[in-house]
Amino acid sequence: MPVSTAAVGKSYPPTVYAVGREKIREYALAVGETQPLHLDVEAARAAGYADVVAPPMFCVVYSAAALAPALFDPEVGINFALMVHGGQDFRWGPLVVAGDEITTSLSVRSIAEDGGKGFYVFESVSTNQAGDTVCVGTWTNIVRGV
Repeated sequence: MPVSTAAVGKSYPPTVYAVGREKIREYALAVGETQPLHLDVEAARAAGYADVVAPPMFCVVYSAAALAPALFDPEVGINFALMVHGGQDFRWGPLVVAGDEITTSLSVRSIAEDGGKGFYVFESVSTNQAGDTVCVGTWTNIVRGV
């Protein structure tokens, strides 16, 4: 069954994620990050930040809720059982710190078929409470056997 491009350009309601100090610490420890900036409030404050700083890839944590509705949207048409991760690309802005509220919006950037595979590309835009764009993500998923 060929892929449908009807959902290209579709946007989803934004999600809001309250960044917590312990979530940052847990994430940092889980990925082996040992920089005091991510673990120690006093070290972060000494470096000029209000609280511990999230490692850049923490963006996956605050973006996940925005991405989920698109992955399961019947209009997008992804067969989740046949989906594999294709790649991610991020552009970061100001660093995210504990206490930030991050709002993430998501849209369907492109849908294409090539060689019996469907390529689904989404774009997320995450902003903090001051309106600064902290991360723009491009998420590519591949569905085998379309």
